[in-house]
Amino acid sequence: MFDKNELDKIKMKKEEWEENTLKKTIQRFPERKSSFLTTYDKNIDVVYTPKDLENLDYLEDIGFPGEYPFTRGVQPTMYRGKLWTMRQYAGFGTAEESNERYKYLLEQGQTGLSIAFDLPTQIGYDSDDPLAEGEVGKVGVAVDSLEDMEILFNGIPLDRVSVSMTINSTAIILLAMLVVVAKKQGVPLDKLRGTIQNDILKEYIARGTYIFPPKESMDIIVDIFDYGSKNLPKFNLISISGYHIREAGANSVQEVAFTLADGIAYVEAAIDAGLDPNEFGKNLSFFFSSHNNFLEEIAKFRASRRIWSKIMKNRFSVSNENAMKLKFHAQTAGSTLTAQQPLNNIVRVTLQALSAVLGGAQSLHTNSFDEALSLPTEQAVTIALRTQQIIAHETGITDTVDPLAGSYFIEKLTLDIEEQVEEYLKKIEELGGMVEAIEIGYPQQEILNSAYQTQKRIEEKEEIIVGVNEFKSEKEEKLEVLKIDEEIEEKQKEKLKVLRKKRNQKEVDHSLENLKKAAIEKVNIFSYVIKCVESYATIGEITKVLKEIYGEYKENLVI
Repeated sequence: MFDKNELDKIKMKKEEWEENTLKKTIQRFPERKSSFLTTYDKNIDVVYTPKDLENLDYLEDIGFPGEYPFTRGVQPTMYRGKLWTMRQYAGFGTAEESNERYKYLLEQGQTGLSIAFDLPTQIGYDSDDPLAEGEVGKVGVAVDSLEDMEILFNGIPLDRVSVSMTINSTAIILLAMLVVVAKKQGVPLDKLRGTIQNDILKEYIARGTYIFPPKESMDIIVDIFDYGSKNLPKFNLISISGYHIREAGANSVQEVAFTLADGIAYVEAAIDAGLDPNEFGKNLSFFFSSHNNFLEEIAKFRASRRIWSKIMKNRFSVSNENAMKLKFHAQTAGSTLTAQQPLNNIVRVTLQALSAVLGGAQSLHTNSFDEALSLPTEQAVTIALRTQQIIAHETGITDTVDPLAGSYFIEKLTLDIEEQVEEYLKKIEELGGMVEAIEIGYPQQEILNSAYQTQKRIEEKEEIIVGVNEFKSEKEEKLEVLKIDEEIEEKQKEKLKVLRKKRNQKEVDHSLENLKKAAIEKVNIFSYVIKCVESYATIGEITKVLKEIYGEYKENLVI
């Protein structure tokens, strides 16, 4: 990309500058710390030049927006044509309460819904199950049956609103519920837009809301791919998630590497089941954290697109460019929010959101400043949404595509992250693939090591967290926090009691028995799950049937 003679001149000039200018300045005014590092522990130079990019091929490595390798974005015009989808992850208490919050957010200009489910829903327990006690409606909305889903989307037109559901081990049940609600609204399935997370591998790595063993879970995901690629052309059938991996303590390289390794495993499983990656590849999406290190995060997003397009093209022989694109949702980093001086979180979230936009996100959630204390209040969630709207309409950064491209530092970081990620992918391949790597605890141990080093740097003040280990305040800020009604659990139990009396129990039993047979015979279970949902079988009843066939996963502890 650069003339060799010019690069040699630049190299000589830089060496001269380091000796005659930089060295003298540092002697008089020492640098703030002994080393400056990326999150993946690589030294950051004081300045970057074209010499750092001498092996970069513009057309091969950077290219143009909307074209392979998609480093500069998945669409030719990006935000000049259409802004990213503005989502606020929300859900709490009952379906009625969450429905009110969704309508409020849509009135305020939100363009997509992101549904948070409570813990019992995530792991397949009904609200009246003894194991659900104390958790109903606490970290998300409680959904026990189709009845709750109907209430959740009451008055919300599913042909005009994109819906994202953060659900994994019970994803097939919740997606089936959404499909049935859409049908009841008269919405053709080819008009249904959104994303279902459906990423079970990261649950074994970093989060823990799994139910079935990995192989059986992968089979369910393939069933979703098969049904969705035929019936839900505008719906992303998986959101391969690095967010939770990063939240568990991974650095930026680990986040990308383990996420893409999960993606490889899903693609391989689908191909083994006879599906065409040129088709289901169009319905894959990704979910990343947008963390504190502003420039590194932008480079991370650019590198992720480039690596994934090469994987799909070169490894899986994908020829459809739409199936090579890494489309991603970003969420600002919850783990960076502090209970100390919580208003500082508004600044953190703004910068993190800005890096996601400069990195080319298709969809974005901005955390509320009070989330280290409670579920967000209406005021806090409004500020979070306004943050996105101000970035979109007042900053000018959406007027051109990939505005930081060509920065020597950004391009060098993008290259470095790509190289480091490929080393991890090679190691995982040597271990037999991501499922095998998870089973022996490899990514879990790598994340633990990274989290330990980060915490050590914070405790030794090598890494400053404003308001936590430096710039503390004796004055306590008093904020209004959202409190969940403790009677929600009893309300949900009573609702289930009424449902079980009024539904046709013979239809429920028949649908569950057919699902059991399908699972035993290893045919696609999606249509059978739909029948269970239509009969108003509960999430706990459906999960119980599948547990009988698939078993339950027991974690191998990493120490």
